[in-house]
Amino acid sequence: MDSRAAIRQSIELADMIADTYLGDLEDSELFIRPADSANHAAWQLGHLICSEHSLVSGLRPGSMPDLPEGFLDKYTKETASIDDPAQFHTKDEYMKLRKEQRAGTLKVLDTMTDADFDEPAPEKFRAHFPTVGSIMVLQGMHTVMHAGQWAVLRRKLGKPVTI
Repeated sequence: MDSRAAIRQSIELADMIADTYLGDLEDSELFIRPADSANHAAWQLGHLICSEHSLVSGLRPGSMPDLPEGFLDKYTKETASIDDPAQFHTKDEYMKLRKEQRAGTLKVLDTMTDADFDEPAPEKFRAHFPTVGSIMVLQGMHTVMHAGQWAVLRRKLGKPVTI
């Protein structure tokens, strides 16, 4: 297995975990915080979509599908405390946008070589993600980090264990 295949497999596994945890959640349940200081799943989904779009676009400008107008502005640190569903999107919208962004990421991944992964990341990302490879690996890891919070939400809601 080469680097691209390993990164792709980690991203696809992360997507399977996310889809499993989110599958039976209703729109209204996306606004229940798993803990008082935690972000709700609706904000987290928007944040993941924005993050992936920004990070991969930073590597390959113009490579990612467009987001709806104003989408990036809805998912900032300042909006994380908002609980009004009217200020966010529906689960179906998040899932559609997530799949579109992920397809863009995988398309970019398919064009990369092992040498590309060793290249420095854009300066604005380098403090946390020093290389192009670290940004690409992050795409699956970031999803799984938030999926852990969705597992706690599922327990809080009395949902069945799915994984």
